[in-house]
Amino acid sequence: MIYDTGDIHANQYKWVEQIHPTLSSGDILIANGDFGVGFWNGRYWSEETFYDWISEQGYTVLFLDGNHEDFNKLNVYPVELWNGGKVHKIRHNLIHLMRGEVYCIEGKTIFTFGGGYSIDKYRRQENVSWWPQEMPSAEEYNNAEKNLQKVDYQVDYIITHTAPSESIYYLSAILSLGIKKDVIEEQPLNTFLDHIQQRVTYKHWYFGHFHVDVEMWRNQTAMLSSIRELETGRIVKQWNPYEGHL
Repeated sequence: MIYDTGDIHANQYKWVEQIHPTLSSGDILIANGDFGVGFWNGRYWSEETFYDWISEQGYTVLFLDGNHEDFNKLNVYPVELWNGGKVHKIRHNLIHLMRGEVYCIEGKTIFTFGGGYSIDKYRRQENVSWWPQEMPSAEEYNNAEKNLQKVDYQVDYIITHTAPSESIYYLSAILSLGIKKDVIEEQPLNTFLDHIQQRVTYKHWYFGHFHVDVEMWRNQTAMLSSIRELETGRIVKQWNPYEGHL
């Protein structure tokens, strides 16, 4: 079974108490960015020990990058081809799905595009607690376009970290969730995702970043503190997002 979840933020408590018990051998979990590469030294293990523990499990973890990753560390891992697209393999069953790639996973085509802007970077330090690579490059946008052309702009699922600007407006204005919709620095990415929304035929789109769990228009779902079946959208686990936060 393929599942989807939201931002993890390197929260070992969340993983051990909420996520791990939900998964069985053979399952695949996709995390929609802010997995937390570089920040997993926590309650139970060091980061590398946590990755080793994941490698002993029977399930597979796939994750997008968000705006809370150490990109200098993430980009040290060699780029490999996996299920039709480029990845970083952290462990054999812990895999970073790169920006603008199209994968075939258990017969489903999945387009991924990570990245997002850190609105709190003013109180963080460049290359210590935020990294310029959090926002996509022109090469990554072009790569996405080329890969989508190859599949005639038709995929089963789209998974991103942030969202199209129309969807951010929906969260902010229509649902009145207080989502900041006018982050100028993120607009190139949001506008690109608007283009993807208009151009690509898809069954469902999952994203994270905004720290809400909301089913939306245009077959989209914002994810944070739940696990859903990718194909049906059915919630199989939900928890308090602030419980055990480190």
